[in-house]
Amino acid sequence: MNGEKQSFSRHFQNWFYGDDTAFDNVMPMRSQTEHHISEEERKEYEEEYAQMRERVFYVERNHEIWLFRKCFEIMGIVLCALMVCVLFIAVSYLPPTGHADNPANNEVSQLYVEHGIEDTGAVNSVTGMILSYRAFDTFGETNVLFISGCCVMILLLLDHKAQKRSAISNDRFYEPKNDVILQQVARILVPVVFIFAIYVMLNGHLSPGGGFSGGAMMGAGMILNVCAFGFDKTRRFFSERVYTAVKVTALVLYGVMITYYYVMGANGLENHIPLGTPGAILSAGLILPIDLVVGLQVACTMYAFYALFRRGGF
Repeated sequence: MNGEKQSFSRHFQNWFYGDDTAFDNVMPMRSQTEHHISEEERKEYEEEYAQMRERVFYVERNHEIWLFRKCFEIMGIVLCALMVCVLFIAVSYLPPTGHADNPANNEVSQLYVEHGIEDTGAVNSVTGMILSYRAFDTFGETNVLFISGCCVMILLLLDHKAQKRSAISNDRFYEPKNDVILQQVARILVPVVFIFAIYVMLNGHLSPGGGFSGGAMMGAGMILNVCAFGFDKTRRFFSERVYTAVKVTALVLYGVMITYYYVMGANGLENHIPLGTPGAILSAGLILPIDLVVGLQVACTMYAFYALFRRGGF
């Protein structure tokens, strides 16, 4: 028995240091002397053997998790250090305060004010600037919203089975069920919020507003609807599948439109999309559809953040 225990210990040490076949011959060695062992001892040995293998695999899994965490921490530190270096290098190339080439001292702002309506067709100079002259920068901001939503989903999204097993997955867990006052107020406010959000997005090129503010209002309306009626009723018209389709489609459409702007402007080609009559709803070229897709992006991101942080899903 002592020799066999030492043999098993030696097999375990060999496996621990990298020999994957260390346990292959343990059971056969024991089976050769099986006629000297009672049935009860054989079952006891098999249970001990199974427990030992389970402990060994547990140690292996923990070692892999520990190694992954260390590598993750090291890569995070390296990435942050590289980003800090890049930012410092970029700052070193900025012109000094009061320099003649600074944006505040050149003709760009004057161009926006004097020729904004003529070039963009938008009465709202701010919207015309960020969705026409600087539309590529705004596209980057929209990508930031998309990437942030994806990152939060990776960190917090739970599968449907895990949500059903968890008691906290009930979206009414932390608050009274069927709050009558909240539901009655929501029935009045939610349609008004949605209508006003659509109005703000449609008139972004004519008055203060646009995709970002209108999308924030629409996202707030969806959150109010969830708080009043729960996720089950909200999921009837805005499920995870609808969220994915709207968000991806809006970003792709924005990318196509901004690519058209970029290619035409970079090559000095004529923009064939009519600007319309300044002051009309259907005017300002592509600014109106860009406002709409930006608003959908913002609304989806706001609702996704709320849903994921609250219950890990839609």
